[in-house]
This record gives sequence, C-alpha cells and structure tokens, in this order.
Amino acid sequence: MSAAKRLTTCLLGLLLLGMGCAPARPIEGVWRPGFGEEPDRIPGPMRNFGPFDSYADALLAACPLLLSKPNATVGHLQDLNPELARRTATEYCAWLYYTPEHRYEMSMLTDVSKPDDLVTGKKTCVLPKFVNDSRYAPGDLKYIFALHNHPFGKQLSLVDLHFIEAMASQHDWKTETLKGDVYLSIIAFFSQSRDGEAPTCDGFHQYVPATREIMTWVQTPAGWKKADDGLLRWLDDRRYIIERIQRR
Repeated sequence: MSAAKRLTTCLLGLLLLGMGCAPARPIEGVWRPGFGEEPDRIPGPMRNFGPFDSYADALLAACPLLLSKPNATVGHLQDLNPELARRTATEYCAWLYYTPEHRYEMSMLTDVSKPDDLVTGKKTCVLPKFVNDSRYAPGDLKYIFALHNHPFGKQLSLVDLHFIEAMASQHDWKTETLKGDVYLSIIAFFSQSRDGEAPTCDGFHQYVPATREIMTWVQTPAGWKKADDGLLRWLDDRRYIIERIQRR
C-alpha cells in the first residue's frame, strides 16, 4: 500500500472509530514485516516454544500463548462495553509446522490485519503463506495447522474457511509423520473466561479441507476432547451447511 493510501486509511479510521494512527507498540513474540522483509514469509521458530513430539502437546502450549496476548480475548468487555470490545479485539495467527527432525514447531505470531479492517471494524489476522526457518530449506517444512485466536469465542468464519482452502493449494493436504498422517487444517482457539488478565484456554474450532470435517474441541484434564463435529457442505462461495455425523 502506498504512503498516501496508508495515510488516507488511517485518517478515515480516525474519523470513523476515534482511533489514533500511532504505530502499534511491539509485543513479545509478535512479528510485523519491516522494511525489506518478505510479507509472505513469517519467521520461525517461536522462541521458548517447543519443539514438540506431538501436535496435541503443541496445541496445548500454543493455546494459552496466543490467548495471553493483549486483547486476544474480550469476553470480559463484551457485556460491559460492546463497542470497546469490538474496537480492541485482536487476532493473532501463526503456523504450526513439521520439521525434518519429526518435531512440531510454531512460527512467530503476527497481528497484521487487512487494510480495510480499520473501516469495516472486522478483526482478521493475515497469516503469511510460508515460514522462514533458516535452519531448513523452504521445501523441507510441512505445514500442519494455521493457528489463530477468536477474541469473542465464535465459530470459524467464512474468511477462515476460504483461507485454509486457499492454503490447501499451496501446501500438502496431508503430511506423513512418525505417528501417522496429519491433515492441513485451520484452528481458532477460544476462551470462555471473563478474566481479562488471565484467560483460560477452553478449546478450539477446527476445519479440515481434505475431509470437510468441522469440529469443536474442549480442554479436559485428560487432554483434548471432541465436543461437536460435522461435515461442511458448500452451497456456493458464501453459503454452507454443516451436516451432523450420526454416531452409533
């Protein structure tokens, strides 16, 4: 985006939302592309995270990490001040990927949003297509989960579904690991807590393009437990239904 367009967008946001145009303050573990950096390649791995032998353990660690970031969950504000909750809610996203060492790593987080989010009020994290992990050749990394948080705890959005289907054209739909096949999917962590300082990790929503499975998982003392599932069937580009799976 040109400097003129950035200024116009910022001034328009100032008029419509009463928000300032000062640069966003740095947040530990959060990457924003600087001058000369490729916006399509997010750095990895995240410092002090993993590596993990299983993706389940990686998700258990990733969930509280994402939800601990500023305004990653706004349930505590939703009832008191819905407008403030809407304006401050922030999505963070990252890739969970599989390395040649057969371990799971996570990229840094990013909170970069679409340019029109300032005007529309939507909060959509823009996850780069690739991870730049200098330890490996680009083709050696296997992309497993596109991770992000949902500040309001809602189900996966249409944007989420379209994004991971687009990523399925960039990356393998299925990765062979030492513990079996893992399918590319998108995951949205959520918290039902009203504690803004220490929100709990209560679960995540997941969609798997290869199988059309859409699921909700909750955290229990024994680990992740599937709470709801179904098969997503597209009616057109903007409409879909979820067909519930009959269990015996």
